[in-house]
Amino acid sequence: MGHPVYGKKATQSKIAEKISSPLWVLIIGIILFLVWTPFQVGLFNGLRADYEKPLYISVIICSLMLIVWAGIYYKKFKLEDQRDLLALAVLLLPLTYFLSLFVAASHYMAINMLLIQSMYAALFIVGLYLLRQKQVDALIQNVIMTVAYLIIWFGLLNWLGAWNVAGGAVGWFSNTVAGSGKYLDAVMTDSNGLRLTSVFQYANTYAGFLMAFLFVAVFALIRSPKWYGTVIHGFMLVPVIVSLLLTLSRGGLVLLPVVFVLLLLFQKPSRQILWIIHLIVAALASLAVIGKLTSIGKRLAAVPDASAAVEGWSWLLIACAVTAAVSWAVQHFAAPRLEKRLEHWSTRKLANLWLPIGATAVVAIAAWLLIGTSARSILPANIETRLENINFEQHSVLERITFYRDAFKVAKDYPVLGVGGGGWAALYEKYQNNPYVSRQAHNFFLQYLIEVGILGFIVFMGFILFVFYKYTKGYMKRAGTDDYGNGFFYLIIALSILVHSILDFNMSYAFMGILVFIALGGMAAAMEAKPLAAGWNSSVLRLGYLAVACAAALAIFIVSLRSISSTNAFAEAKAIAQYSTSYEEIKAPLMKSLKIRPSHPESVILLAVLDNQVYSQTKNEQFAAESLSVLQRGLKDEPNNKQMLQQQIALYDLQGKSESAYAVYRDNLNKYIWDIDWYEPLITRASGLGVQALLQQDKAKQQEYFQTALTTYQDVVDGIAFLKTLPSGQLQGRPFSVTPLIALSAGKVKQITGDTETALNFIQTGFTGGYADLAGRGDLWSAGWYNDLIVRSNELGQPIYTEWLNLLNTPGSDSTVVDQVAANAKANFNTGIEAYSQVVREANNQTTAFSSTATLALGKMQYLTGNVQAAVAALKGGLGENYSDAVNREMARWYLAGLKKLNSSEDQDVYNKLIAADAQEAGMIEQIAGMKPLS
Repeated sequence: MGHPVYGKKATQSKIAEKISSPLWVLIIGIILFLVWTPFQVGLFNGLRADYEKPLYISVIICSLMLIVWAGIYYKKFKLEDQRDLLALAVLLLPLTYFLSLFVAASHYMAINMLLIQSMYAALFIVGLYLLRQKQVDALIQNVIMTVAYLIIWFGLLNWLGAWNVAGGAVGWFSNTVAGSGKYLDAVMTDSNGLRLTSVFQYANTYAGFLMAFLFVAVFALIRSPKWYGTVIHGFMLVPVIVSLLLTLSRGGLVLLPVVFVLLLLFQKPSRQILWIIHLIVAALASLAVIGKLTSIGKRLAAVPDASAAVEGWSWLLIACAVTAAVSWAVQHFAAPRLEKRLEHWSTRKLANLWLPIGATAVVAIAAWLLIGTSARSILPANIETRLENINFEQHSVLERITFYRDAFKVAKDYPVLGVGGGGWAALYEKYQNNPYVSRQAHNFFLQYLIEVGILGFIVFMGFILFVFYKYTKGYMKRAGTDDYGNGFFYLIIALSILVHSILDFNMSYAFMGILVFIALGGMAAAMEAKPLAAGWNSSVLRLGYLAVACAAALAIFIVSLRSISSTNAFAEAKAIAQYSTSYEEIKAPLMKSLKIRPSHPESVILLAVLDNQVYSQTKNEQFAAESLSVLQRGLKDEPNNKQMLQQQIALYDLQGKSESAYAVYRDNLNKYIWDIDWYEPLITRASGLGVQALLQQDKAKQQEYFQTALTTYQDVVDGIAFLKTLPSGQLQGRPFSVTPLIALSAGKVKQITGDTETALNFIQTGFTGGYADLAGRGDLWSAGWYNDLIVRSNELGQPIYTEWLNLLNTPGSDSTVVDQVAANAKANFNTGIEAYSQVVREANNQTTAFSSTATLALGKMQYLTGNVQAAVAALKGGLGENYSDAVNREMARWYLAGLKKLNSSEDQDVYNKLIAADAQEAGMIEQIAGMKPLS
């Protein structure tokens, strides 16, 4: 590949002659690092344990790079100019994250973000000094370009049916290739249809990446001194533009012209014209084939079709070849003449403003044509729809505005030091305006403000603005020289990604952050450098800085190494749990993980689940005590972790401490203000405890519980009313309504206190859909009504449970959809179970007659929600002697399956009678025993 900057050939042999052997160690390390990192989706921001290990490995590599750099430069390092001061200033960025640890909403995520920021700082320092050498700079630029082009072709391989080739190429070192050999979600599906994501698994971030390298490719094409460099970069313009269109990213399309105009301001008029020509040619070629490539990609996603794949590749490669040829012709014939004719114009004051102003007008007209008129019909239907929806009233814009307002609420409450890394993910449910689900604020700068507060935000913005200011000032003084061509390559990357990050969370992908900080280092290396006073260059300061940098790198290295050990131990426990039921075997690696990181969320949760399961079987308080201890330690550092709180509730339920379980729901309601799955059990438990207090004639407690139930019910009603005020284009997010379970529980409170009219109103409000006919019956709250409600809940929940099982067994199913279906099934089952509980409570736990159909339905629902012991007890109590009756046989079948599930002794008498009635029942018992409870 021709070098994008330099006019003189820099062969590998010449580079080798000018670079010392120790430097080669560092350079090769950076090159391998840049090739490896993009294919590790784990380089996210530490929100999941699955993504931890590649992140920690990357931090270790960068720590070692910094130590090696210090060893190479300890004699040459001097504090001579402002660039050297930036090497000191960048250490303030991880320092602000370290300070935020003391107030972190999530210690786990805050530690991970501290490690990531330390990695960025190390890369900036190393880049700042290495990229001052032209030969090293040339090599790194070519490596970055090559990696970018590989990522783009990787995405297109997945789009055009060659996913097995793409997966096979990276599967040996990437942790994101499935067992089928397919890279996970390189092409994703959402409500907009198929979207290309390549290695990022998120289309909008990929769009930000493509925007950066579209402009880098144009810059490289124009600056390349060799014909083959021009052809290669020209050839790549179509794949970049096509990929950008296939992401369906509106943010990418909106911000692309903004960055384009900003970059034009740095170019002299002749170069501006060349940029525009090359982009127009590539855009026309891309638009000519995008329809074919879109339809072929959709076809290949549905079914393999070799002929369609060949057709798609043919269209793409022809468009690439035509664009490359035209690009070469423009550069070979038109560019020299253009440079010569406009040379005089270039010297005029503000000459470089005219074309950007004109380009802005052209972009505005093009945007109007594509968004406001039928001209967009030339595009594929999915892209046309996305363009049609670009306005300030469509849901993604309104949702982002909501995120930003909520982000300012968090920042207002934690203004100075912020809430630590991952603060938004930990706290957004407490501050959200409506029940959306977004663990990212969709604005890097606001998320940064939340995490480190005003202090850290000022440090960060001061740092990057200083780099941009000093670089721009120097560029304007020496515009057009080869020396500052280097820095412009990096400016394009940093500016494009950071501008796009105003609308999305690109920087939450560590690979994007790596690119930005290497780019900032490249800009700083090329910026105008004002000399420092002689006092800065004292041995104490120089050696002190190197000592501090090395000590910090060593500390980060040790923390990351220990974290890898903890991650490996957790992964081992998780793997063992897939094939073994041995408590001690699973527990051993978990204890190792928790010894290193006592509050590692997933290790805490898995150990608590194990202890709770063993306690439920043995009633040995030792396991309950360990579970509670582990959870309390975890919640100390992760007070907003919902799964830990749910395990604590599960433990209290197993211990029969219903008031303690209720208190967890009550005391943490303010953290999950739009989670209807938190309101439901709080209202239900408050209602049930109130009835118990009534039976025990404890009026004070009865009033307290009933008041909680009714107040919380009113909170739900008020929330529903508020959601009706949202702008018509804004999506509500998760379901939030008076559910049948809420209506049943709150209605019971009103019925018991004599307000039957309000109780009926509550039931009619919540009993909609499949429950609507039950709300209109005249025998409300009667035994017959309860029996029918239990049966109906099971009838409505069973098909949804089956759908959940099917999704669970379908590779590639959207986890969010799977979880929502599970929640819907559980909601129906819980309604029936609560109906049974109300009858039993009012009878003061006396034996109550239910129909056999209702008892069977109850047992099934208890079994499928994981409460197998209760299911066994209920089913056994309902069993009759007539095994010719289908309902009784089914009850016996589920009863025996429950015993098998619990590893209890088989009820031989029931089994013999059942098998005598139908020998095929044995196989059906096995089938039920293997059914997976709702998670």
